[in-house]
Amino acid sequence: MIQNLSAYRIFFTVANTGNISKAARELYISQPAISKSIQKLEENIGCKLFARSSRGVTLTEEGSLLYSYVKNAFETLSLGEEKLHRSIELGVGHLNIGVSSTLCKHLLLPYLKEFIRLHPHISISIHCQSTNETLKLLEEQKIDIGLVGKPETLRHFHFDFLEEIEDIFVATKDYLRNLKTRGVTRRQILKNSTLMLLNKNNMTRQYIDDYLQAHRIFVQDSIDISDMDLLIAFAKISVGVACVIRNFVTEELADGSLIEIPLEIPIQKRKVGFVYREQANPTKPLDEFIRFYNHHVPRP
Repeated sequence: MIQNLSAYRIFFTVANTGNISKAARELYISQPAISKSIQKLEENIGCKLFARSSRGVTLTEEGSLLYSYVKNAFETLSLGEEKLHRSIELGVGHLNIGVSSTLCKHLLLPYLKEFIRLHPHISISIHCQSTNETLKLLEEQKIDIGLVGKPETLRHFHFDFLEEIEDIFVATKDYLRNLKTRGVTRRQILKNSTLMLLNKNNMTRQYIDDYLQAHRIFVQDSIDISDMDLLIAFAKISVGVACVIRNFVTEELADGSLIEIPLEIPIQKRKVGFVYREQANPTKPLDEFIRFYNHHVPRP
C-alpha cells in the first residue's frame, strides 16, 4: 500500500461528509491540511478523486471505486476493534502451559478442570515434554507457564510451590518372590533386578541417578521408558522394578498389586509447582491462572 492509513482516513471522512470544512472539524485538523492530503493522494494514485464545487465535493467515478474498498477496510478495522474490546471484557485469551505427561495427568488436569469452568473464554494449549524442555521453552518465551519439579537454580523464574512428591521403587509380589528364590536379599534388590527408569533427559531420572550414585548402587540391567504411566504398567506385569512417584501409585500400593521396596536411606522428597518468567506485565490469561491456582484446591 503506497499511502499511509491517515491519508485514507482523510479521504474516507471527506467522502462521507462531502465537505472539507466538515471533515476538518470531525478530524480536528486544518482545512489546508485536508486539502494537501487529498491532493497528494490524487497525485500518487494518478487520478482525480473528488469533483469540487461551491457546495462541497463529490466523488468522481475513480473516487467512488476507491471509496468502496476503503469503506470495507475501515468497517473491517472497526469490527476488529469491537471484537477485541469484547474479548477483553469477556476475558478471552490464550494460555500456553508446559508440563510433563505425568504431572499433566495427575496434578495439572484437576486444576484445569475447575479453571476452564470458571474461565470458558480462555483457550489453553498444553505442551507435554520434560521439565528441562519446559524450562527451555519458558526461556524462549514460547510458553507462558510450566508445571515442573523445582529446579536447583531458578534464575529469573518465579516458582509457586504446589506440593511435594516422593520417588519410590516398586515391583509385584511375583517379581520379588523370584528374586528371593534366586538368593537376592532385600538389600540387593536394586542391584540385581531389571530397573525401569524414565529417560535420561528427564529431571526425575537425573535426580534418581544422583541418588543411586551417591549411595553406590550400581545397576546391572536397566530399561529407559518415556512415560511414568508406562513405568507403572510394566511394573504391574512383572517386567522389573520401577522407580515411580508415590503420589501416583496409591491405589496399587493399597490393593497390593505393587509392593514398595524399602530403602535404607529414602529418596528425599521433591517440590513441584508452577514456574513462570518474572515479568512486570503478565498477560491477562496468565494473571487469571496464577490468581486461580493460588486460591483454589483442585476438585477430584
